[in-house]
Amino acid sequence: MINSTYENKSLTVFLNGEIDQHTSTSLRQEIDSQTEALRPQKLSLDFSNVKFMDSSGIGLIMGRFRQMSLIGGKLEVVNLPLNLKRMVNLAGIQTLGVVK
Repeated sequence: MINSTYENKSLTVFLNGEIDQHTSTSLRQEIDSQTEALRPQKLSLDFSNVKFMDSSGIGLIMGRFRQMSLIGGKLEVVNLPLNLKRMVNLAGIQTLGVVK
């Protein structure tokens, strides 16, 4: 279960723990379910409490970017710990302009 807030057409999802092949599917399903129900203009993924992430986390970010683009919304990735920011930069996600 993820924690989230919805205010002023903005959905913020607070991720925590580890994002890997074992957790990414359920995270994706929960985020997509909320996004489809609320249709926010902005989706913020808050990584401040994420301790570990593998390539499944990169896929999670990219998939939510595509999903938000399809509904005319924006994705924002916030509070990335330094080690995760390096991984995201290596994957080229910073070129999408979503990492804040």
